[in-house]
Amino acid sequence: MLGRFIIISSPSGGGKGTLIKEVRGIMPELGYSVSYTTRSQRFGEEDGREYHFVTREEFQDLIDEGEFLEYAEVHGNLYGTSMRASEKVFQTGKDLIVEVDVQGAVQIMEKLGGECISIFILPPSFEVLKARLTARATEDQAELETRLRNSFNEVMQYSRFKYVVVNEELPAATRQIASIILAERQLLDRQSGSIQGILDSFDASRHQYC
Repeated sequence: MLGRFIIISSPSGGGKGTLIKEVRGIMPELGYSVSYTTRSQRFGEEDGREYHFVTREEFQDLIDEGEFLEYAEVHGNLYGTSMRASEKVFQTGKDLIVEVDVQGAVQIMEKLGGECISIFILPPSFEVLKARLTARATEDQAELETRLRNSFNEVMQYSRFKYVVVNEELPAATRQIASIILAERQLLDRQSGSIQGILDSFDASRHQYC
């Protein structure tokens, strides 16, 4: 059985990257695709770990080559999810968890529909979001104000997603996301292959009792 897309999206500062790291820590079987971006590399980040950092010219070349499943310009920078990297994960049968902005998430959901598990991460309040963005100190004042301004529209997209998790406490939000993934795996249409052997054993023994 092919894996499914697990989309984690939120406004900037919502904690999607941290939550994905925590979820992968307790669910190491999940596949992960590193996105591409034209934004500047932050202190402590590694190329190929947080993102593939490329120039705008290189990003455009990747668009022309059909590399992206989705891409969008967010806060003045380009971000994209690799089609090829995603397919490699799916070929192994693993579920793929991806961190994408709201625009990119909508693109994936429109293309793949029910094959996605879409989860929107909400901060407990605007004040908390602002405090988190300010505390991480990775943007200058103009960039910070852009992200805060964009957050109003981003938050209002929550209704496009199947699930919403409020990231008030990291451990609780991590458990909630993991629970969603586990519950989705138990849906009947995802279980049909694995339960067939059980059903066959009942059919084989039916004549002894019926």
